Amino acid sequence: MYYIGVDLGTSAVKLLLMEESGKICNIVSKEYPLFFPHPGWSEQNPEDWFTQSVEGMKELTEGIDRSQVAGIGFGGQMHGLVTLDENDNVIRPAILWNDGRSQKETEYLNNEIGKDKLSQYTANIAFAGFTAPKILWMKKNEPEKFAKIAKIMLPKDYLAYRLSGSFCTDVSDASGMLLLDVKNRCWSKEMMEICDVKEEQLPKLYESWEVVGTLKPEVAKELGFSADVKVVAGAGDNAAAAVGTGTVGDGQCNISLGTSGTIFISSKNFGVDENNALHSFCHADGSYHLMGCMLSAASCNKWWAEEILQTKDFAAEQAPIQKLGENNVFFLPYLMGERSPHNNPDARGVFFGMSMDTTRADMTQAVLEGVAFGLRDSLEVARKLGIKIERTKICGGGAKSPLWKKIIANVMNLKVDVLDVEEGPSMGGAMLAAVGCGAYPDVETIGKKMAHVVDTVEPEEEIVAKYEEKYQKFKKLYPALKPLF
Repeated sequence: MYYIGVDLGTSAVKLLLMEESGKICNIVSKEYPLFFPHPGWSEQNPEDWFTQSVEGMKELTEGIDRSQVAGIGFGGQMHGLVTLDENDNVIRPAILWNDGRSQKETEYLNNEIGKDKLSQYTANIAFAGFTAPKILWMKKNEPEKFAKIAKIMLPKDYLAYRLSGSFCTDVSDASGMLLLDVKNRCWSKEMMEICDVKEEQLPKLYESWEVVGTLKPEVAKELGFSADVKVVAGAGDNAAAAVGTGTVGDGQCNISLGTSGTIFISSKNFGVDENNALHSFCHADGSYHLMGCMLSAASCNKWWAEEILQTKDFAAEQAPIQKLGENNVFFLPYLMGERSPHNNPDARGVFFGMSMDTTRADMTQAVLEGVAFGLRDSLEVARKLGIKIERTKICGGGAKSPLWKKIIANVMNLKVDVLDVEEGPSMGGAMLAAVGCGAYPDVETIGKKMAHVVDTVEPEEEIVAKYEEKYQKFKKLYPALKPLF
């Protein structure tokens, strides 16, 4: 049997075809446009997601026996607002996770409703990227469109709806809407009231591996699949990537060095830190997870190399860096503001500590270290909650750098496990489909079976001690500069 994982990203949909054994048979990527109608706005047309996904699935399954496709699962960009009217027409373009228009609504939620109440209702506080502030923005700025809303959904759930007719979402993706009572895995009545939303406008909630329906006959016919193909709920991209890297069960950790950076910690027990510095979400394995999210991670290194140094040879820039823990230059990686743990959209990038003997390599090193220190800020919050972590998986474009992996291992004092496959959310989506179809008993079983560690980067005691001293200095920079941001 074959299982399809659909990762609905911000610039493209990535589709993966997996055999029951976990062998990847094919990967296809289809791009679609991103629109910026005003500064700070970011939108997409949901119809583009559907047409490109269908085209992608046809290409993905060329040359195989399509009757053997058993299930489709999803990973997808989180927080986006998709609205349909009573005739299932899209009311307005989807407002995406990286859209900043709802700053006033975010401030209203955090300051007037209050962070304590939001945390009590949803285990989280408001961020401009979340869905609830977008709903409030639409109510205030587009009242005639707001009045037409019959269905509210997240990006990947629009795909599930078009494929199966099931109006559904999963608890991991719904956790990022600020409408879910995360602890109890149900919609928050208080938040629905605050956002003027009725429960029938919200999708039915599922666990990530649960079957939400089967393909519509006309879709099955177009794809050449059986109409019995099961569609499973899937997960938000970070939770799906965690399934793909085997970050399931209690106390597992995954660091993603993508455009943004995340530290993802799975936990059997529900937990919230007192300052809501980390997101507290439901996990795709039926438990919970804490997540720290930096808005700029590998994008800091890309900016430094391509915009400032005018080079794309990242390896050559990193080659002269030998001495770890001895650099006197620091970099604050807040090029787009920061989410975890500071929640400050006005924070900015800073170089500190340069002298006449500072070299190009010192500054490159500072950028890599600054991202590692920023991720450690989130790890420290988790440690204060009593979560003990000794090792982490690593994925994302930045994880291709051996030097960066070594810096991460020593700054965080963690063993860093490198996997053989790095397909993240699309792999996770296919694995969730396999569980939904009964090929595996649960998500933890398939997660641990499929994640093959091929290398481990060990922290070195001497370098760890040096980085400890540097981190204590780094920690003082943001509070000192905060009034100037």
